[in-house]
Amino acid sequence: MTIREQKERDEYQRLSPYAQKSAQSIGRVRPLEPCSLRTCYERDRDRIIHSKSYRRLKHKTQVFLFPRGDHYRTRLTHTMEVTQVARVLARALRLNEDLVEAIALGHDLGHAPFGHLGEAVLDELMDGGFDHAWQSRRTVELLEGEGGLNLCYEVRDGIENHNSKKNPKTLEARLVHFADRTAYVNHDIDDAIRSGLITLEDIPQCIIQTLGETASRRIDCVVRDIVQMSFGKDTVMMSVPVASAMEKLRNFLFENVYLSAQHNKDVEDKKAKDVVRRLFYYFCENVEAMPQQFIGIARREGVQRGVCDFIAGMTDRYALSTYIDVFVPDAWELQGERYGRTY
Repeated sequence: MTIREQKERDEYQRLSPYAQKSAQSIGRVRPLEPCSLRTCYERDRDRIIHSKSYRRLKHKTQVFLFPRGDHYRTRLTHTMEVTQVARVLARALRLNEDLVEAIALGHDLGHAPFGHLGEAVLDELMDGGFDHAWQSRRTVELLEGEGGLNLCYEVRDGIENHNSKKNPKTLEARLVHFADRTAYVNHDIDDAIRSGLITLEDIPQCIIQTLGETASRRIDCVVRDIVQMSFGKDTVMMSVPVASAMEKLRNFLFENVYLSAQHNKDVEDKKAKDVVRRLFYYFCENVEAMPQQFIGIARREGVQRGVCDFIAGMTDRYALSTYIDVFVPDAWELQGERYGRTY
């Protein structure tokens, strides 16, 4: 018996009867010889971590564009926080921790540059709209590596359905949805306070009284509530009071942070949106200017699809540098004339 087979056997004894077992995976699109050490979900986790799409998350916005501080979250640190919360929940509920980790690590791989601002522009411009969860699944199935990462069905389903717009096929995927919301609601509050956009006193007291005053207390409250409400059941859920407080906190964030015009945020947000919009129009008219991978997609699936895939994979700084290359004249000679010298 291999180490992997021992792990698979142990899952039936250790995990909840409602947990997804590694040995029961529907499998991959392209058959793959099993690893002697790792279960299929451990293997998927490793493939995601070593992907270029995962590394690019460190240069993608979470909420604040190009913050002047070292401690603001990026899309990568957000992913790491989601994964930590998800693993705590999975272990407490005796669900498949490796599957949860793989879903959490991959859930935002398809996020556009400039966070939800970029997503909103692509959703506006694309026929049929744009959803980062669907794009994340497309990334692991097609765009990353040589024809995708060839992940297990349960991981791909969890990535696509982590925002709960559909019914995921596993409890592990539903758990990641709760972990994602728990992480971003709390760390976005933390970053907004750090930026001076809001203060702790601005948060309605009814939310504070239910969830707690600090991020750690709020996360602890939510995690304990989910475990209490879900343990031993064929579901993952929150209690009504905690779910209500979380929804109120999320609405507070949308009104006071995500959609706020304070601190010149509205002006900068419009600039970021304009970068994505103008790049989209440009590459739709100049398909051959894209990398060969996306030219091929444009020919097979339509110009918009190829352009969207190209832009959605960009980091913030790559989108800006591409924008400068395309739309800003070379200022080298002008700069030399202006300052009376050459460089």
